[in-house]
Amino acid sequence: METLTKYEEGLMRIFWKLKRALVRDVLNELPEPKPPYTTLASNIKLLEKKGFLDHKSYGKILEYFPTISQSEYRKNSFNELVEDYFEGSVENVLSFMVKEKGLSEKDMEELQKLIDNMGNTSQP
Repeated sequence: METLTKYEEGLMRIFWKLKRALVRDVLNELPEPKPPYTTLASNIKLLEKKGFLDHKSYGKILEYFPTISQSEYRKNSFNELVEDYFEGSVENVLSFMVKEKGLSEKDMEELQKLIDNMGNTSQP
């Protein structure tokens, strides 16, 4: 899966929220200062070229829709992050969270409960 820029991710969040949208619908969702319509249309075409969007034509009007779910994108992005920055190790991710993000004792207890619960559901 191709990597998206922060701006492209922002556009995809709009599509995930709206489900189906015309360029003007996306433009209405963007904060000020809004990009020119043609610039936005070009960015949307690029997202389509990258495989994140597809469209349905109604004459000259194009309605775009996501081809990948937000959860699928999140999963892929997280897996790439773990692979690229933490040598593919969940232990390294958790260690980073504890050391760098300052997880509290309560946070760690909640993580342990989550791990315990997931272990119980995977057994037959």
